[in-house]
Amino acid sequence: MPFMSKILCFYYPDFADFEITLACHKLRQVGKREIVGVADALAPVTSESGLRYLPDATLAQAMDFTDVDALLIPGGPVQPAPDAMLTLIRSLHARGVLIAAICNGPHYLARAGLLDTHRYTTTCSIQAAARLATPDPFPRANYLEAERVVRDGQLITAKGRAFVDFSMALFDALGIYADPRDAQTLWQDIRG
Repeated sequence: MPFMSKILCFYYPDFADFEITLACHKLRQVGKREIVGVADALAPVTSESGLRYLPDATLAQAMDFTDVDALLIPGGPVQPAPDAMLTLIRSLHARGVLIAAICNGPHYLARAGLLDTHRYTTTCSIQAAARLATPDPFPRANYLEAERVVRDGQLITAKGRAFVDFSMALFDALGIYADPRDAQTLWQDIRG
């Protein structure tokens, strides 16, 4: 199957793979995008579900890709960000590439400085950060607690429980459904 361009998907230990499964499936099957797993190293990464994922490229190698439509950052533990991830996020943002993060995943955007100037949401509230005994990585001035999904320019962020809404926002932003009625039909089928 010839692919139009790449969707990068960040793998890191204990990432919540279920939050991006629908998005990746439809981006590949309907949107004809190549899903490229990227990680700090070319070694298997075990997700929260216990499934092991083998990255296609390192974060550093992904810097050289020119045909990237989006970067997906699934939720997972709040942890220090690899320097290469912050560099990749900043570079893609400067190039106008869509960056989408769900659940706790937006902490990478915060660490890259993008949430200082963009509205966002996350599952990691101030209280959740305190329970994790970690310094809150988020600038809270632009945080929208009540929103399930927030799109601000080329950034999409979502609460973890909103993974279907997150996927639909990605499909809309990338225009993978030529006829909006097809997206509506998918949404209705999912909601039952």
